[in-house]
Amino acid sequence: MPLGLSRLQELLPFTFAFLFATPSPMTSFRKTFRRAVPILAVMLAVTLLLGRSDIEPGDTAQQARRFTRTIEFDYVGWAWNALALKARQAALGAVDYLPEEAQSQLVLDYLDLVLEIYRTEYELNEIYANPDVDDPEAASVEVRQKLEELYTRRDHLQPLAESILQNQLNAVAAEMGLTLGGQAVPPVLYHVTPLPLALIISPRDHIEQIADISLQPGMTAAERDALETQVDETLDVSSLVVNIGGVGLYPTMVVQTADINWLAEVVAHEWTHNYLTLRPLGASYMSSPELRIMNETTANIAGKELGAALIERYYPEFVPPPPPDETEPETEPAPSDDPPPFDFRAEMYETRVNVDKMLAEGRIEDAETYMELRRRFFWENGYHIRKLNQAYFAFYGAYADRPGGAAGAEDPVGTAVRALRANSGSLAEFVNRMSWMWSFEQLQKTVEGLDAE
Repeated sequence: MPLGLSRLQELLPFTFAFLFATPSPMTSFRKTFRRAVPILAVMLAVTLLLGRSDIEPGDTAQQARRFTRTIEFDYVGWAWNALALKARQAALGAVDYLPEEAQSQLVLDYLDLVLEIYRTEYELNEIYANPDVDDPEAASVEVRQKLEELYTRRDHLQPLAESILQNQLNAVAAEMGLTLGGQAVPPVLYHVTPLPLALIISPRDHIEQIADISLQPGMTAAERDALETQVDETLDVSSLVVNIGGVGLYPTMVVQTADINWLAEVVAHEWTHNYLTLRPLGASYMSSPELRIMNETTANIAGKELGAALIERYYPEFVPPPPPDETEPETEPAPSDDPPPFDFRAEMYETRVNVDKMLAEGRIEDAETYMELRRRFFWENGYHIRKLNQAYFAFYGAYADRPGGAAGAEDPVGTAVRALRANSGSLAEFVNRMSWMWSFEQLQKTVEGLDAE
């Protein structure tokens, strides 16, 4: 998801510091300058063309911030640290001297290290949670020491792994025609970090995201619930604090993972948001719910295709198996007394359809009672959703790269975006056509023109 746009003006001075960091003897001034110019052009263009990067809040969001100001995420502080790190990476250019195969192996070594950290953190939590352990601090000395060593190794490897993946995505984007002279604009920059949470707010009488406020990470379930209750009861809205996978700040923010396929896709997704931000579609992200869906669906489609291409080229052993051939005739299943497997997407689709119908009829309380009953139904089938409400659908329903969206009924916006991709000769053609749109009507006319051909 992209960051609201006023933050970039605040970050511009820090960007200059990054651009013109003193090069080391290993990196010539000319090379550093070539790297700096595209980033400078991007940041100036964003500042001049977009002006603000905050989501235009409106009265509801402004009122909600009465409850969130002390716990909102500090993007400026985060960006300063991230840009300083990227400046050091650019000045050293250490990964440029590694063979391509060694670069990919370093990334995989880093992800193995992250997996080992997860295992060791779980082991530490088990010690403290075990009622049979009288003195967990003494019992966990070796585990805590091991964990500190792992964190130190991660801090060393992470910047190198990020530089490698940035270069790899740039190369793939160039092959697919999404760069200028072989250089991604804006250049691919991301940083793995604990991500902010997002407070999503929707009206109760219909499903629409009217506010998205970034909060500090680490809130407990109880703290999230207390904030939501406070906002809901005071403003008569539906709210939900959600986790996110990335933020289209610059550098983009990506959550830690040990999954190379997921990491490649999310880095590509967030870079696509940066790419769109310099064009009308991204600049119009919060102008309407339809434009938000157009942005997120475009970024999802591009992220999947770019990420898959990156994996195929640099990590072929991790290419997932192809999906089953749906053209082959299905064999008649053997008779069974077992119930059919639970279909989360189909059940969520049904839930959204019924909620939309109830809200359209003005039956707000009925819809909210129904959503709670459905939440319990999902819970019983292994999907532990903490809260299912209008804000849930407002957030998750925007990602419509597949029929039905991530949590919504079939919508004409996602259908139109997918139709344009199906009728585009390449990913670059699709992304560039989408990027110069600033209304859903433009997309509709374009798709209708394709159908008439």
